[in-house]
Amino acid sequence: MTVTPHDFLAVEFEGHRPRLKAVAYRMLGSLAEAEDAVQESWLRLARSDADEIDNLGGWLTTVVGRVCLDLLRTRKARHEEPMADRLPDPVVSLEDAADPEQQALLADSVGLALLVVMDSLSPAERLAFVLHDMFGLPFVQIGLIVNRTPVAAKKLASRARQRVRGAVPSADSDRADQRRVVDAFLAAARGGDFDGLLAILDPDVVLRADAGVLAGGLKAIRGAAAVAGQLGTFQRMATIAVTHPALVNGNAGLVNTIGDELFSVMSFTVADGRIAAIDILSDPGRLNGLDLADPTG
Repeated sequence: MTVTPHDFLAVEFEGHRPRLKAVAYRMLGSLAEAEDAVQESWLRLARSDADEIDNLGGWLTTVVGRVCLDLLRTRKARHEEPMADRLPDPVVSLEDAADPEQQALLADSVGLALLVVMDSLSPAERLAFVLHDMFGLPFVQIGLIVNRTPVAAKKLASRARQRVRGAVPSADSDRADQRRVVDAFLAAARGGDFDGLLAILDPDVVLRADAGVLAGGLKAIRGAAAVAGQLGTFQRMATIAVTHPALVNGNAGLVNTIGDELFSVMSFTVADGRIAAIDILSDPGRLNGLDLADPTG
């Protein structure tokens, strides 16, 4: 069997795919759009003169960055269901069972809380922050993508960094510690223990719940007392659903099922031993689109 230059190029591209999807996911917060952006980068590569490309990985990262930048600008222009009105897509796996592609997606632990804040950045700020702070691209290369000088690209990343640091708590890195706090949340929910729940909530905790457009879209509740006031809802959910420990964007989370149906995915940001953010996706349409193995299997 003869291996053509196109076949060889396809093999090389597949080697870069996990990193490209990780870049696109951080840029877009949408797994489907990230996959589309990666596919578009392949189409552009297939149409190009690959022999003229000195650094294929850098070239592909630049192309994916430009594709994502265009998508983000289109969102801003259309004002159609902005991502700020919905939770980003979660990456979910059974605890300690993430496949290699999921691990690439979640390298450096990009939690849902961080993605929510990143949705508030301008497209150029988000690109500069993602490509420099998360993937180490030089500002010279980033400037070419956003049509700015390297100095201007550096300022974009700096502004983004300041907004992110001021809005997203630094999550505890020890997954076992995270799991203990999440287990305490679940125990308090099941037992209707208001004081126990309040004790593990950060005073400035934020609860974000996305049940879908038909249910009013993304809703947020802030403050420990207000979030603990949702104990009745937490208790009903813990009573009617079967709860499975899972990894949600690399952090300890919960997957809830009723019968054979996925009911909700819960992501927790644990900082200094307390829950600083809870993000709940219960939109049936989006849950159906998650690539999640049977949690009971």
